Amino acid sequence: QVQLVESGGGLVQAGGSLRLSCTASGRTFSNYAVGWFRQAPGKEREFVSVISWRGGITKYTDSVQGRFTISRDNAKNTVYLQMNSLKAEDTAVYYCAVSLWGGTYSYTGQYNYWGQGTQVTVSS
Repeated sequence: QVQLVESGGGLVQAGGSLRLSCTASGRTFSNYAVGWFRQAPGKEREFVSVISWRGGITKYTDSVQGRFTISRDNAKNTVYLQMNSLKAEDTAVYYCAVSLWGGTYSYTGQYNYWGQGTQVTVSS
């Protein structure tokens, strides 16, 4: 199994920035793609971004393109999500997830392990 822990969430004004971290428990972290998802109250969990196991491929949902940046440091078993120019619409619980298949997927059903989530609140 892969155990994931997110951190870095908080309250920020619109236009501000936050950096989320996702740390995995084992060295096998380097063998998998890691995705970020978010879920707002009353809404389904949606894809935000994903990074390939080598870090060479990244994908973003249209609503965050140009504002968010995903990166990884396999030596530290950590994936980051830098969030800039935050909007009220970005308010949600953010989750990181691992797919055992290793592809850069964008659907929740394609991921096997999930972190506990970290709250991001953007005030307008």
